[in-house]
Amino acid sequence: MAARSLISRHWQKILSKWPLDPNRSEVQFQKVMRRRIDRQYGQPDIKVKPSPPTKESSGKLEPPLKTYSEKDELEQVNALYSFLENRYSKKYPLSDKIMKPQSDPIHFERLLKELDEAPNRPWWQMQWLRLKSKVRLK
Repeated sequence: MAARSLISRHWQKILSKWPLDPNRSEVQFQKVMRRRIDRQYGQPDIKVKPSPPTKESSGKLEPPLKTYSEKDELEQVNALYSFLENRYSKKYPLSDKIMKPQSDPIHFERLLKELDEAPNRPWWQMQWLRLKSKVRLK
């Protein structure tokens, strides 16, 4: 029981620090994980048993709950902390040779610019860019 509350606190801390994804405003990681945590920890004294998928009022299928495993939960929490702290980008930094390939040195700069601008584009501009990418005049 104490381990469950500790893991639950870790989940809450992770979700409060996790950045929002402006490109997927309808499906946020925090929302999905909070729902899973609520299902997993909603009844702390009852042992969770696998159940068949059920239909909710929204018509989506719910995946069956797995049996609670403290070890698995701690591994998941640790993996998410490693992403939040950028452990991998610090341990394995990308060189300029990778980030600025000779064939197109500004490719990743353009990609980041595109990702930053995409959530604020009007509908008509998104449609125009989609159409433009399908039709090549060369």
